[in-house]
Amino acid sequence: MPTRGLLRRGARLVRDTGRWRLVATGALLLLALFLAGWDWNRPLGSGAAREIPTADAERGLYDWRAATFAPRVAQDQRILMVVYDDQTLIATRKRSPLDRGLLAQALRNMDAMGAKSIGIDILFDQPQDEDGELLSVLRSMHTPVWLGYANLGDNQEQIIFEQQQFLDRFVRAARTAKVRPASIRLETDADNVARSWPVPTPGQPPLLTLAMQPSPSFRDYRGAIRFRLPVRQADGSEEPVIPSLQIDTLADPAMAPALAAMVRGRHVLIGGDIVDIDQFETPLSGRQARSTMIGLEVHATMLAQLLDGARLVAVPEGWRWLAALLVICAAGLTSLAELRWFALVPALGAQAGAIAGVPLWLQARGWDTKGLPAVGWVLGWVLAFTAIGVAARAVTSQQRRFAQAALGKYLPRDIAAQILAEPEKLALHGEKRQIFTLFTDLEGFTKLSHAIAPEMVAQLLNRYLDMLSDVVLAHGGTIDKFVGDAVVAFWGAPIARPDDGRNAALAAYAMWQAGEAFRRDLPPGVPPIGRTRVGLHHGEAIVGNFGGEGRIQYTALGDSMNTASRLEAANKALETTVLVSRDAMLLSGLDWWRPMGRVRLRGRSTPVDLFEPAPEFPVEDRAALAEILAAFDGEDAVAQSAARERLKAMVNHHPDDAAIANLLYRYEYVGEGGSYGLG
Repeated sequence: MPTRGLLRRGARLVRDTGRWRLVATGALLLLALFLAGWDWNRPLGSGAAREIPTADAERGLYDWRAATFAPRVAQDQRILMVVYDDQTLIATRKRSPLDRGLLAQALRNMDAMGAKSIGIDILFDQPQDEDGELLSVLRSMHTPVWLGYANLGDNQEQIIFEQQQFLDRFVRAARTAKVRPASIRLETDADNVARSWPVPTPGQPPLLTLAMQPSPSFRDYRGAIRFRLPVRQADGSEEPVIPSLQIDTLADPAMAPALAAMVRGRHVLIGGDIVDIDQFETPLSGRQARSTMIGLEVHATMLAQLLDGARLVAVPEGWRWLAALLVICAAGLTSLAELRWFALVPALGAQAGAIAGVPLWLQARGWDTKGLPAVGWVLGWVLAFTAIGVAARAVTSQQRRFAQAALGKYLPRDIAAQILAEPEKLALHGEKRQIFTLFTDLEGFTKLSHAIAPEMVAQLLNRYLDMLSDVVLAHGGTIDKFVGDAVVAFWGAPIARPDDGRNAALAAYAMWQAGEAFRRDLPPGVPPIGRTRVGLHHGEAIVGNFGGEGRIQYTALGDSMNTASRLEAANKALETTVLVSRDAMLLSGLDWWRPMGRVRLRGRSTPVDLFEPAPEFPVEDRAALAEILAAFDGEDAVAQSAARERLKAMVNHHPDDAAIANLLYRYEYVGEGGSYGLG
């Protein structure tokens, strides 16, 4: 649908929607815009319970994107992790606090090896016998050393007041120009997954990562942590991205010289790699051998990101809301357009591709998509599409009911113009008129409607009725009503014209042709549809407005209508498509008719002579058929027998003509005289 048409339809929707429905639709669109534009990282209030409802789904989708597009790198030669592991605890027979004598010896050796900086992810919050030795080593260090620090304000679960007091005393005692405190705080989201750089707490020392490698560009960075995956080797193995050594080996004087190359010039991070302690889930959980990552490695990952200058750029808030607005507008316009399936499918595919593809494209190019509402885009689109569609269908239904109640029929343009000029020609009471009445029926449509989707039924029925309505109006008829797939029309009211008979007969044949064209042009997947059957009769009917002054329900009632309806129904039994009574045939002025015998219509005692338009049937055969049927009407048995043989010969001459074969069967069944009853 062109843009101008969409705008007009949208304007009509706003104009015709009731106040409360308009308010409800607007509220749903605002909710859709909110879902599609809100940064799911930002809580709606205090506490995890105030999160946007889609937050869990957004987290899962982000983790998949981050893991899928995580860069694969060789082992990082700039950073070294030195760890206390479970074997170390067994060897030292100390679990908490960690053995500080071992740490003192390792620090002394690393200072001699030429480490670039040392960060200690351990809290010295409890006294230990080796404290004196450790403080002595710290005060003699030439390498910059950063002691892990935390306070009650941001780490209440792991430190109590007495521990805080001891930690503060220890840090003061160890502090020199080379030894200073640094915050080892890490942040997790509501699902306990570490995804972002922590927000600094007022009064805290600098973050350990920034302390070890100062960087003005990362000082205020609060975006996503860029996690990395190891490069797969030719044999399928993978080396850890960040190398690590047990602290025991670095503390051993005999081993230290051999390990000097691994320490020299590197940033060294010291901490624990102990089962069930300081373990974090990350977006890479499930992509690596271990489902969790130790806090020390999270710090190391952040340090590597800083060293690489990989400050991930978040999508600006204005862009995010603009994208949300585009998603909602696309959904609304698609719903408003009411596209047919062959146009709707590509439109939906393009929009689905954009909604799913943009976050992936941004993630692959190094953007921080953590706050991008990818799930929100989908939900917002669905909500907006549904809200506009429901409102549009409600308004359309209301407009259709209004049109049916206010008009009751369609009129040809010239008749409508005359009525506007002379309103008295539209009788607001019943009056007897001689009219041509036409009924149609689409064979098998009721059964078909149960086999296909309701939307397709509505689409097909509207298209079919439009085609038949166009035929009626093009031939100057008045559309009385639609009854399911049936069309009822008449000629001769509200204004009678000399050529009404001819136009009605031409319209009857043209409506059958339109039905055949409709059958040939069905969408793929729709089962075959039967023929359009038509009945036409001329007779007296009461025509006028039967609904009163306030409801223009202009229609016709009477025997003429009933006869036309039964003529249409007789097509099925007689294997014809268009049946016309003798009265209508004589007044048509056309010469294309062939007689189809005399029958008693259902519910009638008086026989009716039937005729069928047959412009393609040979003229000489039409004349011969008239002679044959005239012979059957007489009382001469010899003439009737000869007529029957001539009819058999005609059937053999037109073997594909089911109507002629049916005519022969009827005369053989009835015998001499009488008429065929349809029951």
